[in-house]
Amino acid sequence: MRTSGVLMHISSLPSPYGIGTMGKEARKFADFLKRAGQKYWQILPICPTSYGDSPYQSFSSFAGNPYFIDLEYLCKEKLLTKKECESFSWGTNPRYVDYGQMYASRYPLLKKAYDRFRKNEPEDFAAFCKDEAEWLDEYALFMALKDANGGVAWYEWEKDLKTRKTEALKEARVTYAEDIAFYKMLQYLFFKQWWDLKAYVNDLGIEIIGDVPIYVAGDSADVWANPGQFYLDEELNPIDVAGCPPDAFSADGQLWGNPLFRWDAMKKDGYSWWTKRVKAMSKLYDIVRIDHFRGFDSYYAIPAKDDTARNGEWRKGPGMDLFRTMEKKLGKLNIIVEDLGFLTPSVLKLVKDSGFPGMKVIQFAFDSREGSDYLPHNYEKHCVVYTGTHDNDTLMGWMKTAPKASVKFAKEYLNLTEEEGFNWGMMRGAWASVGDMAIVPMQDLIGIGSEGRMNTPSTLGGNWEWRATSDQITGKLAKRLYKYMEMYGRLNKDQEEEEETEAEEKKVSAEEK
Repeated sequence: MRTSGVLMHISSLPSPYGIGTMGKEARKFADFLKRAGQKYWQILPICPTSYGDSPYQSFSSFAGNPYFIDLEYLCKEKLLTKKECESFSWGTNPRYVDYGQMYASRYPLLKKAYDRFRKNEPEDFAAFCKDEAEWLDEYALFMALKDANGGVAWYEWEKDLKTRKTEALKEARVTYAEDIAFYKMLQYLFFKQWWDLKAYVNDLGIEIIGDVPIYVAGDSADVWANPGQFYLDEELNPIDVAGCPPDAFSADGQLWGNPLFRWDAMKKDGYSWWTKRVKAMSKLYDIVRIDHFRGFDSYYAIPAKDDTARNGEWRKGPGMDLFRTMEKKLGKLNIIVEDLGFLTPSVLKLVKDSGFPGMKVIQFAFDSREGSDYLPHNYEKHCVVYTGTHDNDTLMGWMKTAPKASVKFAKEYLNLTEEEGFNWGMMRGAWASVGDMAIVPMQDLIGIGSEGRMNTPSTLGGNWEWRATSDQITGKLAKRLYKYMEMYGRLNKDQEEEEETEAEEKKVSAEEK
């Protein structure tokens, strides 16, 4: 079945309070997708962001980002007042998230909500805490201890807390009981709003694709609570860390710094941590997209003491053993894999053996005329086609910054014209392809330049900030997108059937009259 969707992170939605949330604008965006004939809404990870504001570096793989809690909903619940929400500064530019301002304003405001919440605790709060205890207890304690330690990483805490001595943890749970309860409340509110939003989106016949980063942040509840699952020394410091080797784009390679998994230990316990993670994410999203899939075949390990990725080495990953084990425990997995980058025969075999669809990116197609695998005429049906990802420039930005020969080739290959719009011609290449699914970033639909870029890899600052404004998400845009979906047979089948039923009902009604 030919389908399509739009990539738009929750943070990028319009909102009067500095960042997109799970409130009415999220529902309006879902309505836009339905009018445009889309089947999928793809988002980035919705976990709490840490330093650098990247959703791919989170304090927890299981928790939700408190910034996405809708403040208007909290006002309706009488946990906040509109006046209180408006009394804080949320940044000066509605087109970008000011994360420094968000941190300074959001948590003090949410603490006001907590003061009212604890006086009239909802009946289902205790049940939520019990149901999610396996990750929630550790996460809430972790965040409370971070606050108590001035925000420093857990590996800089006093030894008994760092090494999780039973008595020290027991004492901390008593000392910081209020802070722990605050963080549990945030997760309760987040997931209450998330499930409401997901139900709304699914009722429209739209499914949510969510991202799962392969690695977790070193400073996270995941690593602190499960040190035996990660490649750490006796002092709980990373031995080797994750990254990418030097290539044509980076002489030093990419030093991500995430701790590596201790795959031998994970195999021994039946990959329990990964199974829990994929189970939770498969419940959270309708389809899971796993970032950096090649790391399951072989991964690049860099000495933790190094400043660059030059001295790393490739090591064997768990391969199909991990996915077969998870499938036995969880059933059929609905996964898209990010199989970009340098792909060896063994990586290609892993993708094929898994049966999961891989990715094709239109922007990567025009680097040369030597028959790139990313040129649409080389695609197979079983893939997901993107014009670009969160790591790419926008299409209009690419047209200005890519090598002239690449732009010339793209114009010739796709018959790009200013009349149609270069961005629409590039998106047409994705929609017209044989790929089963095609996803385009919202920035490309709007037609904005590099100012809409979400992330530039290996840079700090200025990333993850872009936001749309209400006047950019219009009925006119939905109508134009719908036309292209009709043209290339990508209309949401659920919607087509619904429209046919409505038309039939109107016909019967008219005949009866």
